[in-house]
Amino acid sequence: MLSGLNHVSVKTDDLQKTVKFYTQVLDLEIMHRPDFGFPGAWLGSREAGAILHLYAGEPGLQPDGRPFVGSAAVDHFALTARGYSDYRRRFERAGLDWREQVIPEIRVWQLFVYDPNGVMVELNFDGSEEAGLPPDMSPARRYVPGENFYRPIVN
Repeated sequence: MLSGLNHVSVKTDDLQKTVKFYTQVLDLEIMHRPDFGFPGAWLGSREAGAILHLYAGEPGLQPDGRPFVGSAAVDHFALTARGYSDYRRRFERAGLDWREQVIPEIRVWQLFVYDPNGVMVELNFDGSEEAGLPPDMSPARRYVPGENFYRPIVN
């Protein structure tokens, strides 16, 4: 019997930039990580524990030494969140592009954003509990499944 998602692993060639994205933009916390003999990080929250595992160093690279980019066959992973308007402001301040969606039947508001490695992250909110403006469903912001809007983050 399955009882939930334990974690998602992301490979990165820039651990510092990836940790910064997930801690400063998405507000995850750095969690304790056992020593696996290679660089990495575990990120999560007190409520959920470590839900995101980052692989860096050699395990974060392809055999030829190039970094992995994008989600490949995995389209995205989703996290439950609160504070829809706050996350939109965070994305804007960080210079990130994002998409929005609403699922009226189940009152879910969604935000979609890419991490520095091109991995899409979906944030799900209970729309009945969110203050502020609902998702922007204009053509420029509306999420279209399968559409890639990834643009590398440039410092």
